[in-house]
Amino acid sequence: MSTSTLQNASNAAPAWRHFTFFDATPVKDIHDLASPPEAFKNTPEISVLSSSSAGVLLADIYGSIHILNKEFEDVRSWVAHVGGRVTHMVDRKGVLVTIGEEETTPSPLLKIWDLGKTDKKTGTPSLLRSVKIQHGNRPHPVSTLALSASLSHLAIGLADGTILLYRHLDQSLSSSTALSALPKPRTLLEAPAEPITGLGFRDPGEDAPHLFLFAATTSRVLCFQASGKGNSAAPRVVDELGAGLGCAVMDWRARDIVVARDEAIYLCSTEGRGASMAYEGHKSSIHTHLNYLVIVSPPFFPSAANNSATVRNFVAKTQLPDKTDISKVTVFDLENKLVAYSGTFVEGVRAVVSEWGHIYVLTNDGKLSCLEEKPTPEKLDMLYRKNLYLLALNLANTRGLDEFSVADIHRQYGDHLYSKGDYDGAMQQFVKTIGYLQPSYVIRKFLDAQRIHNLVTYLQDLHSLGLANSEHTTLLLNTYTKLKDVTRLDSFIKTEARPSSDGDVSKDEPPFDLETAIRVCRQAGYFEHASYLAKKYKRHEDYLRIQVEDAANYKDALAYVRRLDPEATENNLARYGRVMLANLPDETTQLLIDICVGATSASNDADDLQSARKNSSTAPSYLSYLALSRGVANASEISTPPSPSTATAKQFDDPPKPTPRRTASVHDTPRTESPAPPSVLVVKPKPEKRPSPRQYFSHFVDNMDKFVVFLEAVALRRWGQTVDDVPVSPADSQPLPLDEEADKHDQVAVWNTLLELYLTLSEEEGEQSALRAKALVLLQSDTLPYDPTHALILCATRDFTPGLVLLWERLGMYEDVVRFWIAQETEAHAPGASAHVLHALAQYGLGHPHLYPLVLRFLTADAVLLSRHAQELEGILEYIDREKLMPPLGVIQVLSRNDVTSVGLIKQWLLTRVKQSKDEIQTDEQLINSYRDETRTKLKQVEELSDPDHPRVFHVTRCSACSGQLDLPSIHFMCNHSYHQRCLAENETECPNCARDHGMLREIRRNNERLAGQHDLFVSEVKEGGFSTVAGGFSRGLMRMTRVDEVSAS
Repeated sequence: MSTSTLQNASNAAPAWRHFTFFDATPVKDIHDLASPPEAFKNTPEISVLSSSSAGVLLADIYGSIHILNKEFEDVRSWVAHVGGRVTHMVDRKGVLVTIGEEETTPSPLLKIWDLGKTDKKTGTPSLLRSVKIQHGNRPHPVSTLALSASLSHLAIGLADGTILLYRHLDQSLSSSTALSALPKPRTLLEAPAEPITGLGFRDPGEDAPHLFLFAATTSRVLCFQASGKGNSAAPRVVDELGAGLGCAVMDWRARDIVVARDEAIYLCSTEGRGASMAYEGHKSSIHTHLNYLVIVSPPFFPSAANNSATVRNFVAKTQLPDKTDISKVTVFDLENKLVAYSGTFVEGVRAVVSEWGHIYVLTNDGKLSCLEEKPTPEKLDMLYRKNLYLLALNLANTRGLDEFSVADIHRQYGDHLYSKGDYDGAMQQFVKTIGYLQPSYVIRKFLDAQRIHNLVTYLQDLHSLGLANSEHTTLLLNTYTKLKDVTRLDSFIKTEARPSSDGDVSKDEPPFDLETAIRVCRQAGYFEHASYLAKKYKRHEDYLRIQVEDAANYKDALAYVRRLDPEATENNLARYGRVMLANLPDETTQLLIDICVGATSASNDADDLQSARKNSSTAPSYLSYLALSRGVANASEISTPPSPSTATAKQFDDPPKPTPRRTASVHDTPRTESPAPPSVLVVKPKPEKRPSPRQYFSHFVDNMDKFVVFLEAVALRRWGQTVDDVPVSPADSQPLPLDEEADKHDQVAVWNTLLELYLTLSEEEGEQSALRAKALVLLQSDTLPYDPTHALILCATRDFTPGLVLLWERLGMYEDVVRFWIAQETEAHAPGASAHVLHALAQYGLGHPHLYPLVLRFLTADAVLLSRHAQELEGILEYIDREKLMPPLGVIQVLSRNDVTSVGLIKQWLLTRVKQSKDEIQTDEQLINSYRDETRTKLKQVEELSDPDHPRVFHVTRCSACSGQLDLPSIHFMCNHSYHQRCLAENETECPNCARDHGMLREIRRNNERLAGQHDLFVSEVKEGGFSTVAGGFSRGLMRMTRVDEVSAS
């Protein structure tokens, strides 16, 4: 290469940035801190210095190898090559390969040692192999050596341009114990004019599955495929220029070979020469340390005019004797394009070795220096002070710093750019801190109106990474609305949702706080965006709130509700049903009907909904659409009755039918019109849960007409109940409710409410309204489930007399009916009320005679009334007298309480009652006399029987048992009964004819005696019977009971 070419390359190449990332400290002997380690005392005798898994390996010109520890003390040594010297060493996985010369053979010797095993005889590491390296007839010295990481291949370069490759070395070492058992080497290259200056293996990787061997000669760089198919192919020339001995080495990743020449440093891959870094100057050797490249220059005389600032500083600070050589050691970071260290060493560099994370430099005068890398934070601080943040980021990536540390570098870089006014560049750095830096730190910097665009960028990235909270969402959306940037707002709102952790698409979440986004869009007036979010993520309540409260789009809200599942539909209609009824009464009423009867379909698609909206101009067409959509599934099973449409809300003028017609209620037994054939299996509808109509009652407060339509339709289609004469579906086709008790309560509530509506709405139409007729039909029904007590209150408060009387009759409150008509006559002076009183008495009096005294008082309360019903009064008195409902004195007291009734009016009744009383008195006197005569007779018999001095004469001539002529022996009893002895049982002491009567009397007395002690029973009978019970107790002797045994004894 010409001088002009080098000059051009030097001018074009960028200058390397110099830093002091390494501190150079001399290494002292552990026993003598004033001197270098003892192992390097005879530096000229050192032939090779290398690193290994056991420590630093030191080989001398006498064939010995020493293993040095961290204090550089000799911990183990042995003679590897007797009578010769060691020229090359390489270690992999505790296996050491040495090449040396011995006196016994002119050819170099290859020896392989196992540092982990010791020969028991010699105490040296176990020698695995020992063979000659010979190619051709003449021996040639070894110039370089390379061993693959897997120990599978060993390459040896000779000074005559020959490359020998030992394959399957690891298999050979494990399969045989013979020292010479090595596979025959393969000659890869024979180039007598090109000595081999460097070798290196590239192990297989993801990008290349084969093993490659790089070879550097003095004139070119070659690449061989060492394994796999095609390993016998010709080498590829990756660089037309070679390198000097020791100036070619594999990079720290063992992927490319680094070639150092005087004008520059080159990287060569298997495909060819890659990047090059201009660095002029002579180079004696290069080495790798971690991600660094260490370059050693040959010895030279320092001068103040030298191009290197390191040399000039050295000359200025150091006083050296004339003609003293120095060597320059430079540590390069090729990835970051910087010089990490540059220093000079007096007397030249003997060896450089990388071990224990440090670089050790051995000079020719036996001094050992340690280049210790500074900690990464300290290096970053050096870069921060020079505002080299990009270089700091590259350094952090090279050193593998954690993400928090890298983010902190971006933060400082962003602060630096922000202070310089480069807000765009600063935001690019702050965006890279998301997830590691508090967003508020960045947001506060860009709240100014002039920097709002940068703030939008940051907030967008914050949301895209899913790290934004509700405040960030609020700020971003407010920013969009202030800028009126609808395009970016659309893009943000329609951002693809994050998939849920369980893979359920329905549970996907947006990359922002959904509730906040909806709220901000509503506040800013972007109702379409808010409704889009609510609809997309199934926030039903929010969507309906927007459509109803904000956009007043009631048709879309109603269509949306119809598509929801039953539970969501029920909940949302409970909240917004009243508003929808006020704006869309017909459609909303029909939807509520369908929900309550379970006819809604959640599978209506958008086309069906659009069709429904177009056909909703009139109520019948909209309802027809709904009926059509509902009838598809069940058209073959049942016939759904036409529901009352909202167009018939005012059609109440038709006269009602006399009796209601219905087919099923909670009180009926389900029946079918004709029995199914025995061979046909009748499948009953499955029980289903349907919403309660009661929760929607409050929505119809301002729309009573639609309330009637709603209740009538629900009763008809859900339970098959109606007060109109319309055909209904069979009872057994109605689905059974899950909760029958709750369903019964719903039925009662519906009909109670309907009754109230009928009576309320009919007040404007008068007594002859169709609604009142419906109410009466409802009350007359024996099957419609309404609450009689509730109905009674309604009829009373609404002055619905027919219903009130009907309910009193149903409840058996006949006295209330009579009193009602009495009140109508006496208080309201209603015409014909007295006739209703007498009619009610005639209708209920037979079963309830207590009504006669009540009517008697009513008729005798007013002279005019009495004059109209004088004939009826006589009949009442006759009935009272005949049925003995009142004593005559009581009747007289009633009639004499005022001056209305004259004596002449009841003269005949009084004469009859006096005559009856005289007859009763005479009859009672006759009974009393007969009882007295009988008592005297009984007392006389008792006296005769108890007198022992008065003999008893028996005149009986016939046996009382067999009625035969009485003969001896015979037995006579004091009761005037006589028997044949043969007609009586043995030991019989009591008259058989009287024994039955006497036993009955004794049993009666025993019962009375027992009852005399049961005071609770007697008290309860007194409460019911009063004086008659007390009189009966005296007659039975309960007040003074004589014991039965006393009677027997007497």
